[in-house]
Amino acid sequence: MTATPATPAAASPSKTRNRVLWVLQIVFGLFFIFVSALPKLFGVQSAVDSFDDIGFGQWFRYVTGIVELAGGIGLLVPRLSGLAAAGLSITTVLAAATQAFLLDAPGLAPFPLILAVLFAWIAYERRDTISGLGNLVRR
Repeated sequence: MTATPATPAAASPSKTRNRVLWVLQIVFGLFFIFVSALPKLFGVQSAVDSFDDIGFGQWFRYVTGIVELAGGIGLLVPRLSGLAAAGLSITTVLAAATQAFLLDAPGLAPFPLILAVLFAWIAYERRDTISGLGNLVRR
């Protein structure tokens, strides 16, 4: 029996999936850098007020801003994209918990949870980059 060569239509889904992943990574990466991390790091009043309400102190605002900045940049770097997505998935689950339990705003928790699912999907699809980092570290 002879194998038939793959048609361009058969290769399209993975090519399309890769494009969708990159669009999401670029949009979310820029969002986390400019809309989420930088206001925290530059002390925008709304960020300062939010972290006062959380009650952990302003040091936590800086830590959160640095984590979000690193995640946003990581999404834009092919080799780091899987690890960044995994980290942001955890970060957004914690953000949802903070909204629900510390800020008494459970109605705001679904948005970060939706992001967590999307980041988990990106991390899963980019899992080869995560194992590639492990191999690089072991060398």
